[in-house]
Amino acid sequence: MPQPTPGPLAPPPAVRRLGSTRVRCLHGLYGLQAVYWAAIYGAALYGASLSFPGLSVPAPVAAQLPDNYQIQTDWLLDRSPFPAVITATPDSRQLILENGLIRRTLALHPDPAGTGLATVGLDSLMTGQSILRAVQPEALLRVDGQNLVIGGLTGQPNQAFLTPEWQAALTPDPTAWRLAGYEIGDIQPRLEWQRPRHHSPHAAWPPAGRHLRLDFLPPQAKPPATPSDQGPATGNGETTATPPQLQVSVHYEIYDGLPLLSKWLTVHNAGESTCTIERFTAERLAVVEHSNPVEDRPGVPLPAPTVLHVETDQAFGGFNFEQANRHAVRWLPDPAFDTQVNYLKNMPCLLEVSPERGPAQRLEPGQTFASFRVFSLVYDSEDRERRGLALRQMYRVLAPWVTENPLMMHLRTADPAAVRQALQQCHDVGFEMLILSFGSGFNIENNDPAYVAQWQSLAAEARELGIDIGGYSLLSSRQIGNGQDVVSPPGESPAHGNCPALTSPWGLAYFAQLRSFMQRTGFTLLEHDGSYPGDWDVTPRPPLQYGLEDSQWAQWRVISDFYRDCRAQGIYLNVPDYYYLTGSNKCGMGYREVNWSLPRAQQLIHTRQNIFDGTWTKTPSMGWMFVPLTEYHGGGAAATIEPLSEHLEHYRMMLLANLSAGVQACYRGPRLYDTPATRDMVRDVVDWYKSHREILESDVVHLRRADARDWDGLLHVNPQLSERGLLSLFNPLPEPIVREIWVPLYYTGLADRVAVSVDGGPATVLTLDNRQRVKLTVTLPANGFQSIVFRQPD
Repeated sequence: MPQPTPGPLAPPPAVRRLGSTRVRCLHGLYGLQAVYWAAIYGAALYGASLSFPGLSVPAPVAAQLPDNYQIQTDWLLDRSPFPAVITATPDSRQLILENGLIRRTLALHPDPAGTGLATVGLDSLMTGQSILRAVQPEALLRVDGQNLVIGGLTGQPNQAFLTPEWQAALTPDPTAWRLAGYEIGDIQPRLEWQRPRHHSPHAAWPPAGRHLRLDFLPPQAKPPATPSDQGPATGNGETTATPPQLQVSVHYEIYDGLPLLSKWLTVHNAGESTCTIERFTAERLAVVEHSNPVEDRPGVPLPAPTVLHVETDQAFGGFNFEQANRHAVRWLPDPAFDTQVNYLKNMPCLLEVSPERGPAQRLEPGQTFASFRVFSLVYDSEDRERRGLALRQMYRVLAPWVTENPLMMHLRTADPAAVRQALQQCHDVGFEMLILSFGSGFNIENNDPAYVAQWQSLAAEARELGIDIGGYSLLSSRQIGNGQDVVSPPGESPAHGNCPALTSPWGLAYFAQLRSFMQRTGFTLLEHDGSYPGDWDVTPRPPLQYGLEDSQWAQWRVISDFYRDCRAQGIYLNVPDYYYLTGSNKCGMGYREVNWSLPRAQQLIHTRQNIFDGTWTKTPSMGWMFVPLTEYHGGGAAATIEPLSEHLEHYRMMLLANLSAGVQACYRGPRLYDTPATRDMVRDVVDWYKSHREILESDVVHLRRADARDWDGLLHVNPQLSERGLLSLFNPLPEPIVREIWVPLYYTGLADRVAVSVDGGPATVLTLDNRQRVKLTVTLPANGFQSIVFRQPD
């Protein structure tokens, strides 16, 4: 039975609405009591099977909701029932951020010195579980040697849990900054995205949701007078003779249809002298511990909580989020947690998100400092697939440019005649991007007018053919000399051996040259290798960098500002580092370069293994793979596809291994085809991919990893498309195989029945079992591939 859709939430009548999207409330808290829904999810389904000429394996795996799931609709199937709202309770004692999936509750406790504020609840409405066990400050700052506590309430007698009675009895921290006012509005874009071609038509920017800004003043400061039409003040309403030097704000965003919050700080210098933001902690949460080991044992780490995925947009130095956020996201013991089971009180259950050093940023009068942003995703299950699907949905919302997924050729020569031939071949077979690869002789740092004019002309020819063109540039892992390189602190060294200092005159000139070359030539692609990995630098380089403590922050800002500019101009970014949240499109899916010198048959297995492993945390479009059309890192003729026409079937299977997963590879060589038969084969595979592009670039359910012993495959799922699922299957064996396999169709959104089509053949309608699976028996050709499409029956 269809469920009623909640009506729009009206604004509180006592709140003045400014414009069409923002509600401002200073020194007073108003709101409406939020309403959310809960129901029991379930259905009785029946099973059947069908035999096909072409698949199988026992031990079926069913995708399903956790046993303790609370809400009516699974947000991974339909996000529409979960709009974000931010409201104040009628008694003005709480601000609540929620969307039907999660809820963050901020308690307000007025006293003569001003209103104290702290987070007193972070709850999963999906499972009904509390995530917090104790109150912490909203943020921490150290400015000019003074430690500033932003928000916070005291008086909780036991850090293991917080009862309603204890919450009511909390009092403002006498040393903490107090709430002066707040503002609610829609989410604004944190960077500009110029939508180019080759992206998901469903990608939205900025994300839908709500923003909350909390303004704080020092505890001794009196809040300014409030106009009567903005509500009464929570303080005494007097104005201060001199405004406070600093104005600190804490920002939150909560998103429609995602169990996700973001948080960051801004500090405005309203005084007349320069100050230094030495340190900040943007998020500090006392989280329910993962387990309760009594004792510690050498070599057995104590587990941190797993209900939260936390990362920042200051991410670098890795191909995955764990590596790229290790400098900022920490799970620490909580020494105040006296009642924890662990005897030495070593459980890592205190989340702290702050820079490792610094940022040590000088703030001139009138300037505003913004911290990095913290993104906290609440998981509703320990299931690896479900957690991966949630994470990949987060990236699609926070960085929709990762859905840009052009077919790419890596040209290994920059000779103009070869470039023209490659552009024509890309056009002939349906490729969409030409990259002047490393080792090609292309030099983006060449500022000679004739050289720039040459590439301007070639870029114009590329546009005529509908092909994006750009090239490779190496930043890190090279040495400039003359004091222009990073000098590490004693006992440390640059991540890549050498790294130019981004704040040096050379570094600033380098980024200016990249901008200039792209603008003058019309290039729409940059492959930026050796991206800044977070190296520290002890060398003062004013005015951007004054020493060790500010070196990482200053250099990260140089490169992240550049990537943001590229995103605003529609320049595609291949970056082998985790800069997604500041504008990059792709990072490596994960592979070892020397493996491309292995014999061809082994490369094929590695390709499918790497994609299977990489897509647990990346969408298919977030990672690139590699296809060595010519020799790469050795291996000779046995490792290369050239001459292409002599290894046509291997070339076809490499194309299918990538494209059937929705993954783009860098096809590196001098050409994409050498004969009409090769051209037709490449074009046929590309045409097949484009005919199923939306479902192939959708999310992935992992069925069986390649092991060269039996079939392997991935299931693409998208309940919003007509093609709800597409199963890609491979047989690595030299003979045909007949297999029986259970296909879990839960995440396709299909229920009861499914229309199944093998290799584009006629559809047969089957009935799903009570776990929303269908059992297929198929025959896979020797060393072959098969695709099966799942649709809603007519």
